[in-house]
Amino acid sequence: MSKTSNSSVTRNKGDAVAARIFILDLGAGRVLSANPDGSDLRTLVSEGRKLPDGLAVDVAAGHLYWTNMGNPKADDGSIFRSDLDGRNMTTIIAPGDTFTPKQLQIDKPNGKLYWSDREGMRVMRANLDGSRIETLVDTSQGDPRPGADPVKWCVGVAIDVDAGRIYWTQKGGDNAGVGRILRANLDIPTGQTPTNRSDIELLYDKLPEPIDLDLDLESRLLYWTDRGDPPRGNTVNRAPLEAARGGRPPPEIVFSNLMEGIGLALDPKHGRMFITDFGGSVYSANLDGSGQKTLLFAEGNLTGIAYVELPAT
Repeated sequence: MSKTSNSSVTRNKGDAVAARIFILDLGAGRVLSANPDGSDLRTLVSEGRKLPDGLAVDVAAGHLYWTNMGNPKADDGSIFRSDLDGRNMTTIIAPGDTFTPKQLQIDKPNGKLYWSDREGMRVMRANLDGSRIETLVDTSQGDPRPGADPVKWCVGVAIDVDAGRIYWTQKGGDNAGVGRILRANLDIPTGQTPTNRSDIELLYDKLPEPIDLDLDLESRLLYWTDRGDPPRGNTVNRAPLEAARGGRPPPEIVFSNLMEGIGLALDPKHGRMFITDFGGSVYSANLDGSGQKTLLFAEGNLTGIAYVELPAT
């Protein structure tokens, strides 16, 4: 049984579940786990300098998945999987089958992993066992990999399976103010390719430096972190998923003063979110940004984060 099911984990009042957050430390190559209040912090995996970035959890199968950026110039990015306690680590996407994979999402019902590939200038997916790797979006416009233009770098990714849509960020250069959030259908239109698909929709542009995404599907809201300069950067933002064409409202900033915000995980059931920054902190807040708490600090260079509830035993 995973360590996450012992008596030290948090149990939500009225729920027969054990809650846990999982966090990546890019600086030390660690996969971490803690209670949602930051207590009982554990190192599950120390993998060295593979630069872990994106994290997803398959609760039913008892698996963690995470991306490793690797060397951004070496085409050696990979995706690993382990048990929830860090044991039985295995390679799912082999080095070189993706360039620099970033945020990662899981579609359990359809058995898929989705991720953005930064210097690869792609949005990709594969089966949970790593088979059938596909490129869904190619933003390279013919540029060779590794891509030199950060405007074309895909970083964050989120999926709305019921609506059949995928969302991603293209961050642009450091604090360049050219970041974008886009979306398209999960499947490429018939007769089109990742480079010429006609269903891509630009939702926001001229953002400081958007990074990770998450969706509150019940409230139909899109959330994202931005690691650019204040006042619009180093923030968590949100905006409606749907809006009249040409009438999309400006993003609402709900969390500020991050030290290069990266990871984001929503817990809509309990009306809260969890955030990491590259300064080494983990925060929680209500979905409207109120009730802000610092859960952990000085824990390295934190990237991906995931919140899960595990059935109690």
